[in-house]
Amino acid sequence: MTAAQADHARARSEIKELPEGFKLDTPRVEDGAAIWRIARDSRTLDLNSSYSYLLWCRDFAATSVVARDDEGAPAAFVTGYIRPDRPDTLLVWQVAVDDAHRGRGLAAALLDGLTTRIAREQGVSRLETTITADNAASNRLFSSFAERHGAPHRREVLFDAALFPEQGHEPEVLHRIGPFTTPALCL
Repeated sequence: MTAAQADHARARSEIKELPEGFKLDTPRVEDGAAIWRIARDSRTLDLNSSYSYLLWCRDFAATSVVARDDEGAPAAFVTGYIRPDRPDTLLVWQVAVDDAHRGRGLAAALLDGLTTRIAREQGVSRLETTITADNAASNRLFSSFAERHGAPHRREVLFDAALFPEQGHEPEVLHRIGPFTTPALCL
């Protein structure tokens, strides 16, 4: 293996580090309103009711993560759950970063941190998410995640536009990533 190939392999297998001034944490119910605001202000996510974010912070906190700023306020989040019919698969529901903190690698660090924790605690070896074709940032995030962890990345339409009750909703493309091959994500 050449030095360049070794550098590339090392870069692929490294977990993204959280930027200075932030810490990973489990969401709490009292974070629900802030998470809802971050989702709303993203202008790319399908916004759920504020009530649903409160429930998410209560019922799916173990499979979700927030990045807290130096004052302890949520600056970004990833919500997810273990698929009931596929206990080796983490379904990532939403990823969002507050406008003031974008461009610092928070989303990638959160995704890596959550996936590493869930892989170790619950034996997850695969990740799924849905993304519309026009969401370039999320498409890049999950493609780079797959590359970083040496995992196969397959895409297929899960929900066609005709299934949505509102006009103009883009099809939701299912991204299937895994099994993971990086040591940090393997049991």
